Amino acid sequence: MNFIRKIVKSQSKKNEAFYYELKSLLNFSPKKIDYYKKAFTHRSLKEVDEKGNPVNYERLEFLGDAMLGSIIASYLYKKVPKGTEGYLTQMRSKIVSREHLNELGKDLNLIKFVKSNIAKENIGENIYGNIFEALIGAIYLDRGYNYCKKFIYEKVIVPYVDIEKLEGKVTSYKGLIIEWCQKQKKTYDYDTYEDSGNENVKHFSVKISIDGVPIAKGRATSKKKAEEQASKRVYFALQKEIDNSF
Repeated sequence: MNFIRKIVKSQSKKNEAFYYELKSLLNFSPKKIDYYKKAFTHRSLKEVDEKGNPVNYERLEFLGDAMLGSIIASYLYKKVPKGTEGYLTQMRSKIVSREHLNELGKDLNLIKFVKSNIAKENIGENIYGNIFEALIGAIYLDRGYNYCKKFIYEKVIVPYVDIEKLEGKVTSYKGLIIEWCQKQKKTYDYDTYEDSGNENVKHFSVKISIDGVPIAKGRATSKKKAEEQASKRVYFALQKEIDNSF
């Protein structure tokens, strides 16, 4: 019995510590802690509820993504009354980009809450943005739209959203290069191939040519990263010409 009491007492202290850390992060008192525990549970734990449904952050991430997108869209609609649909869509995409959400998750140190069977450094960079969105989903289910909106304004819009800076921010160099080539009626080619060399980790190399002329190369651990790296080099090689055409 003493052993069971110790376990219960220890669990109670952990719950209490989690509650107060969470309250400090949210700037309000959470009501249903289970939503937040789920928001920080990685699927590697393979937890299920009494009905056999998986208990992890992924469904909350889906909900949080939708809530974040709608609140940011509403903010931009009011903030930029002359913005066209295309402009507003572009600005929203920059604010809710995976890169930006990962930065937000890191700044808030959300990784400290994550429960996983995988070492945190091996989970992958996108875990930061994923759990940030899951947290928003948990807030919505726990306290509703207004609390969700308040959290997003405090943690995203006020400290990070600067319309003028966002206008000049490039979220995808590959997308920019392709758009520029199409606009200028230029041909482009991404010659991408696996290039492991003597290394144990798989790498990809890419060579970008425009109108048949090789412009830049890139190499990274994924095809997407290699192409983005090479595209960035193309942009800086042709920056004046590209910027003047938009």
